[in-house]
Amino acid sequence: MDIDALLADMVPRAASDLHLKVGRPPLYRVHGELLPTESAAVTDEDMEAAFNRLARDWMRQKYYETGEADFAYSVEGAGRYRVNVFRRLGRMGIVARLIPFQVPTLEDYGLPDIFADLVSRRQGMVLVTGPTGSGKSTTLAAMIDRINKTRRAHVITIEDPIEFVYDDNLSAINQREVGEDTQSFKEALRRALRQNPDVILVGEMRDVETVEIAMQAAETGHLVLSTLHTNDCKQSLDRILDMFPPEQAGQVRGMLAMVLLAVFSQRLVRKVDGQGRVAAIEIMVNSPHVRQLLEEGKTADLEKAMFRSAAHYKMQTFNQALAKLVQADQITTEEALSNSSNPEELTLILKGIQTVGTSESSERLAMVDWAQDPERKVGAEKPKVQRGFDYFKGQ
Repeated sequence: MDIDALLADMVPRAASDLHLKVGRPPLYRVHGELLPTESAAVTDEDMEAAFNRLARDWMRQKYYETGEADFAYSVEGAGRYRVNVFRRLGRMGIVARLIPFQVPTLEDYGLPDIFADLVSRRQGMVLVTGPTGSGKSTTLAAMIDRINKTRRAHVITIEDPIEFVYDDNLSAINQREVGEDTQSFKEALRRALRQNPDVILVGEMRDVETVEIAMQAAETGHLVLSTLHTNDCKQSLDRILDMFPPEQAGQVRGMLAMVLLAVFSQRLVRKVDGQGRVAAIEIMVNSPHVRQLLEEGKTADLEKAMFRSAAHYKMQTFNQALAKLVQADQITTEEALSNSSNPEELTLILKGIQTVGTSESSERLAMVDWAQDPERKVGAEKPKVQRGFDYFKGQ
């Protein structure tokens, strides 16, 4: 088994991932589907040889000590790969994800204009969240690329492992890999504050100390970008708050409300032609109303605030994002519904029904909350019906 050839073959196959499991032929994930190859079944000897080819000594030692290891690997002319090696039932398994050599742009990825707006900010925190395989690393890479092209900034990235590699443009970019260049995210982040950064990218906030230092950095004049493995914007903020003991809840909510700029939660959904996937992105901006809800611990009301302030603050719920992709003929209705956490609500949006008061679901669809809306004009009549996508115009 030639591991380099298998990795290189991912490019013409448009495969995102390679899976190696003893007893089965190599598998490629193509447009979200796991497809077998025509190769022979992988043996234990094949797996060991591939691992020795891919991993350096310290990575192999880590695997044998802990049963898992993460690292990056490059194949000339093909790309870089994020490799995870793990032990299962006493045997080795390997999964490799393709990382193109070409750093993506905001335009390539079709990201909304608000991403470009946020990377021009001089301080604050932006979170890019979503489940595994949702394109978070690609989104962050596109944001760093925009900074690199438009700002004379010192950018420090802390990654595990380093995925996209940047060439300096206007910015000076220093990339540090956990395990190779530093011991941990929190230690590298603590040291980064002494390295005169303008922008800090933290690959993942895994513990209380990392979150604390990241918020302090965002408060003291740095733009901090990071990720969380969560399913939506509300859950992302709840995850951060739940890391801290209850007696610190008020203080942490206040700090987070002060430094947060925006939260993005994304998932990749299959395009209408089946050739590739597109990101559906929930967007929550730290508007005055969102900030107030966060300070008061009312995270359950965040989706309502996002829906209500969609046009003014360029926010959108995940269902709104899916509906827009359907309207633009980028995904099918069936694909949208299968990816929605609330398909009943999405069905109403797609039918153009947003009638206040007909049901709990449609009431939540309207999300105008007219009496408390800080943007409403004095004397304005309470809206009774809003139809279709008119509510989304202006984004």
